[in-house]
Amino acid sequence: MMRIRVATRLLLALSLVVPLTALAQAWPGKQAIKLVAVFPPGGSVDQVSRLLAPHLQQELGQNVIVENKGGASGAIGAAAVAAAPADGYTFAVVFDTHGVNPALMPNLPFDSRKDLSTVLVIGTSPMVLAAPAASEFKSFADVAAAARSGKSVSYGSIGSGSLGHLAMALLGKNGGMGLNHVPYKGGGPLMNDVVAGHVPLSIGSVFVTKPHIDSKRLRPLAVTTSKRSAKLPEVPTIAENGFAGFEAPAWWAVLAPAKTPADVVQRMNAAINKAMKNPDVAARLDAQGIDVMGGTPQAGQAFLERQMDIWAKVVRENNIKPD
Repeated sequence: MMRIRVATRLLLALSLVVPLTALAQAWPGKQAIKLVAVFPPGGSVDQVSRLLAPHLQQELGQNVIVENKGGASGAIGAAAVAAAPADGYTFAVVFDTHGVNPALMPNLPFDSRKDLSTVLVIGTSPMVLAAPAASEFKSFADVAAAARSGKSVSYGSIGSGSLGHLAMALLGKNGGMGLNHVPYKGGGPLMNDVVAGHVPLSIGSVFVTKPHIDSKRLRPLAVTTSKRSAKLPEVPTIAENGFAGFEAPAWWAVLAPAKTPADVVQRMNAAINKAMKNPDVAARLDAQGIDVMGGTPQAGQAFLERQMDIWAKVVRENNIKPD
C-alpha cells in the first residue's frame, strides 16, 4: 500500500512538471509571439519593439507581432500581459513608467512585482529637456528664470506619472519653479506638438527626441543623467545647472507573465540579447542614444525593483500625484 501511495505521488508530481517541460520544448512552435508595446505608435517603446521583432522572428523561427496597447502610462498594456496566459506567446515591452506606476497608481489591477517577471532590460538613456527651435528658451537657465519669476512654464511628457513627469515635478519643487505638466499619450504625440510649438517644452528620451534635434526642429536644453550624453555632448546636464546629484535615466525592458516557464524566459532572453548584438540593431539603438544593457532575467528583475524603490521614495517624499 505504501508503495502505491509513493508511486501515486510521483505520478502527480510528474503530471505537473511534464506539461511545463513539454511547453518549453515545443515553444515557440504553437503560434505567433506577441510583443505588446505599452505605448502608442511613434514613441520609443513602439520603435524599439518594431526594431527587435524581425530579428526575433528570424532567431526563433516564429512570427513576432507588435501590438500597441497604450494608456495610463503603460499600465493598460502591462495589465493585459499580466493577465495573459503564461505560455510564452505574450510579452510586454515597457518604459520607465513601469517603475513609477506602482507608487502613483495604488489601484493597479496587477502587482508589478508579483504578476510580471523580467526577461531583460534592453537599455537606458538620458532624457532630454527640449524646446522648439524658435522658442525664447535658449538654455535651461532661461527656463529656470522664467519659471521662478512667477510665470507658469508648461512642459509635455509621455504621460501622467511618467519618469519625465516625476523628474520635472521634483525639479519644480526643489528649485522653486512653476512648471505646468501637460501629459501626452506617448512620445509620438508629444513630439508632434512640441515641434509644432503647441507646448513650450518637452521631456523625453534621447531615442524619441534626437531625430528632431538632428533636423533642427528642436533645441536641446539639458539632459537628466549625471553625465553628458555621448550622442549630445554639447548639451549640459541638469546637475551642471545647479541640481547636484540629479539623475533620472529613461529605460526599456521586456516582461513576461509571472508564471511563464523559466526555460521559455531564458530562451527569449537569449534571443533578445543576440538580436541586440546584430550590427544593424546595435547601430540603430546606439544612434538613438540607448546604452544597451541586456544580461540575465535576474539582473533585469533586480534593476526594475531598484527603480520602483527609488521612485516610490520620490513620490512619497514630494507628495507627487498623477494629473
